[in-house]
Amino acid sequence: MTTAPLNLLDLPARFRNPALDEPVSSSWPAPRAAAGRPSGELVDSFGRRIEDLRISITDRCNFRCTYCMPEEGLKWLTSDRVLTYPEIVRLARIAVDLGIREVRLTGGEPTLRPGLADLVGELSELPRLASLSLTTNGFLLTKLAGPLAAAGLTRINVSLDSLQHEKFHQITRRPALDKVLAGLEELENHPSISPIKINAVAMRHFSEDEVVAFAKLARRKPYVVRWIEFMPLDADGNWERDRVLTGGEIKEIIERQFMPLVPVPSQDPSSTSNRWRFADGLGEIGFINPVSEPFCGTCNRIRLTADGQIRTCLFSVEEYDLRAPMRAGATDHELADIFHNAVANKEKKHKINEGEQFQRASRSMSQIGG
Repeated sequence: MTTAPLNLLDLPARFRNPALDEPVSSSWPAPRAAAGRPSGELVDSFGRRIEDLRISITDRCNFRCTYCMPEEGLKWLTSDRVLTYPEIVRLARIAVDLGIREVRLTGGEPTLRPGLADLVGELSELPRLASLSLTTNGFLLTKLAGPLAAAGLTRINVSLDSLQHEKFHQITRRPALDKVLAGLEELENHPSISPIKINAVAMRHFSEDEVVAFAKLARRKPYVVRWIEFMPLDADGNWERDRVLTGGEIKEIIERQFMPLVPVPSQDPSSTSNRWRFADGLGEIGFINPVSEPFCGTCNRIRLTADGQIRTCLFSVEEYDLRAPMRAGATDHELADIFHNAVANKEKKHKINEGEQFQRASRSMSQIGG
């Protein structure tokens, strides 16, 4: 993993240790006052306007999904390296001033971090923020759905790769399917959180026999089911292309074995999901196809890792440090400049389909934030 030059060499001299030529982060002085608020929309060199920020609040997780991390887990960040809630709120406010309209909290597993509802409450008060969502494995939703709804959460994605107990245990290495399903049902009691989306990772020789069951779930419950193609983001580096079950193949299974699908009209061009409804209008299925049908040309997303690094693509190998300058006393305008520099260098596309030109991400999914 490399770090973008701006973060170490282009900072004002007061942020740098002359002996080491790197940011000083031990004293964490308060930011200096700066006139006005940061401004200037985040537009990359390809003309894509960045309006979606994914914020990871922890790298820790209580599941051990096989496509994400090894059974023994990973080496977690120490607490001093993780952004505090006030730091997260500050960076989110700056990002909103720069045109971010959607914030999604991710992990790791974000519900493991104490005080999550308090963070949601603060973020929900940011002016001009149109959407505040959460990605979770759902294990703790039976107790957190109510507080999150009351705090202002507007949308949620729940990861659920199997509806069968044995297969759920196999993929997550946890016997927790009933707890996740109970969490989903608790969400139904809080209609201010809508839509409820289920994200299922599609893997060949694992998912095929459950495609119809998930389709029926999308009709029986108020859930939008979305199939996500298996991507090379596992910590073990075991991804193989022939394990990718494509969205097109899943759609064909649904239409052959269950019911025809019709496209949802007027879809957001920057959405990751290709949305379809059942022919009779009851229920929605989405397909997120980053491998078979890359959507990089309309990507409007950047990510902030739990340790304060901007990543402009899931498959980035460079990161842009916000934590060290912020803790060294950077003003909002100076932090905004780092956002702008990161976006200016956003990749044109990932290169999963380009053979040896593809370079795996510098971190696994749980370390990046989904």
